[in-house]
Amino acid sequence: MTALLQLDQVTAGYGGGDVLHELDLSVEQGGITCIVGPNGAGKSTILRLVSGLLRPRLGGVHFDGMSIAGLSPRQILERGVVQVPQETKPLSHHDGVENVLIGAYILSDRSLTERRMRNVCETFPMVAERRNERVASLSGGQQKIIEFARALMLDPKLLVLDEPSMGLDPKTHTVVFDLIREMNKAGRTILLVEQNARSGLGLASHGVVLESGRVRLEGTGVDVLGNGEIGRLFLGAPA
Repeated sequence: MTALLQLDQVTAGYGGGDVLHELDLSVEQGGITCIVGPNGAGKSTILRLVSGLLRPRLGGVHFDGMSIAGLSPRQILERGVVQVPQETKPLSHHDGVENVLIGAYILSDRSLTERRMRNVCETFPMVAERRNERVASLSGGQQKIIEFARALMLDPKLLVLDEPSMGLDPKTHTVVFDLIREMNKAGRTILLVEQNARSGLGLASHGVVLESGRVRLEGTGVDVLGNGEIGRLFLGAPA
C-alpha cells in the first residue's frame, strides 16, 4: 500500500525539550492507523505536527507526496488533513445543520458547500432528520455524528481523530467505533489516537505503540493487540 502520511526521523518537542526522537511513522492510504501509548509518550505531539501546530526540529513530514513541515494549519487543512480534536464539541445552542456548516468555513463556493452538505446527509441521515433540533437535546452518540459530519464537509484525504471515545458511556462508545469503521469502508483514510487501546487496535489495520517518543512496536492492529509484552504494559493484561 501507499503511504499517504509519512514522518521520517522526526525529532520534535517544546521549549528546547524533545518529546519525539527520530520517529518514523507511516499512515497507509485507505487504512486505519491507531496510535496508543501511555501519557507523555508523544501521541499529541504527533497530531500537532500533522496539523501544522508544531514544526519538527529534525526530520520530515510528508503528506500525499509533499512536505508539509513548514506549512500553516490553514494550508494543511486546505490540502486535505482534517482533525477532530479531543476537546472540540458541537455548539449546543445551535442546530445540527448549523454546526455541520461550520466545517465548511474555508469554502467560498456556495454550490460546493451545498453539495457537500447533501453528501454528508447521505452518509449521516441523522443530520437531516434532526436538522431543526438544538444539539443540546441530542444524545452523546448523535453529537459525535455532528462532529464527524462537520469534519467531512471538507472531504478530507486524511481524517485525524484525537481520543474520540474519551468520556463516552459504553453504548455511545460502540456507536462511535461503528461510525469510524463505516467512514473507513467508505474510503476515508483515518489516523486515530485512542485511549482505549483494545478498541482502537481492534479496529485498526495498522497499530503503533509509542513509548518515550519512540515507536515501541508496530504491525497490524490484531498483531499489536495480541503481543504479550504490550498487553502487560498498556492493555491491563496480567503479568
